[in-house]
Amino acid sequence: MVSYDMGGTTAKICLIDRYVPKTAREFEVARTWRFKKGSGMPISIPVIEMVEIGAGGGSIASVDGLRQLRVGPQSAGSEPGPACYGRGGARPTVTDADLLLGRLDPQGFAGGTMTLDSAAATAAVATHLAEPLALDETSAAYGLAEMVDENMSNAARMHAVESGKDLAEHMMIAFGGAAPLHAARLCEKLGIGALLIPPGAGVGSAIGFLRAPFGFESVRSAYTRLDAFDAAQVNGILTELREEATAFVRQSAGEGPLRIECTAFMRYVGQGWEVPVEIEIRDYRTGDGDALRALFDEAYARLFGRVIDGLGVEIVSWSLRAASEVPPPATSPRQRPERAAVSTGSRRMFDAQSGRFETAAVVERAALRPGDFVAGPAVITERETTTVVTASRIAIQQADGCLLLQAKS
Repeated sequence: MVSYDMGGTTAKICLIDRYVPKTAREFEVARTWRFKKGSGMPISIPVIEMVEIGAGGGSIASVDGLRQLRVGPQSAGSEPGPACYGRGGARPTVTDADLLLGRLDPQGFAGGTMTLDSAAATAAVATHLAEPLALDETSAAYGLAEMVDENMSNAARMHAVESGKDLAEHMMIAFGGAAPLHAARLCEKLGIGALLIPPGAGVGSAIGFLRAPFGFESVRSAYTRLDAFDAAQVNGILTELREEATAFVRQSAGEGPLRIECTAFMRYVGQGWEVPVEIEIRDYRTGDGDALRALFDEAYARLFGRVIDGLGVEIVSWSLRAASEVPPPATSPRQRPERAAVSTGSRRMFDAQSGRFETAAVVERAALRPGDFVAGPAVITERETTTVVTASRIAIQQADGCLLLQAKS
């Protein structure tokens, strides 16, 4: 899977392999240059590895000195917010563009509790984008939306290449208030065939936080050469890490079962970058260096397509994670389309792939039953977000409440 979270200020993309998100040992804070890697302060803590760009619903668009359209990283936030909020914001944002392109209903925003100001959004786009670029407001809004989608797709491609993955083999899961508005277009750009919009996608991060296991990760630097494998040293390190991690988790998770995972960060002797290799937690013996070398070769070949003969392998550091057990989610077979969903109306929505306005059906997500399908172009509305079904896609309601968007056959 590739997860895609887009909220008000940023968009985050993360790769998930075998149900586990990709992790890293370093996190960068206080970046000073357009969210550029290397422009902030590195902190050595275990984190979920994500690529993050300054692209959210409140990201502000502008025209630079070369008459190029730029989006973010500055954001209008929630106060004053996008121009269409009517709270004093005067700069065009991604949300303003989505409104002008027909993706948002000005009368039904936030479940109808807030009315969007289309005139203010039009004025902001016209003044700051359309006039400097000698375009009409629709073309400027289209350019803004395409720019932010292209920025996100480029970031996703780079993240996948750095991880040795092919995004076309992945399914996307989108959450956050703005992600369902842009996810289908992102899949078109990335060649991703299937997209999931889970229930409560607009508040998906909050749901994930409440459902996440309680865990703790212990990290230890301890140099070990596999051709001089010291089993006693390794067993001592693993014992200390396990005691430290489990003691911390027990304080909040109680005496229930725990999930224990151990990773050795390995590299060829002299390299400057380590490969994380999952290893067993057991009593190691003197001759087990060869078994760990085989695990490293497998992980290295998976990333780079080959191994290097004749070089020794070393372990630089160790990581052990203990976490409370979380019951696995209920699974169900993929639901095929059975009946057309009942629409509550229609509206004009701009389709980026065709480059023109189309008549889009409007469907309420709460009214969908398993097997109901909605052929694009369409919008599926709910209280916290709106799912845009582009003309190339069909949305099918699944038994578990998810929306599955896939390419039309």
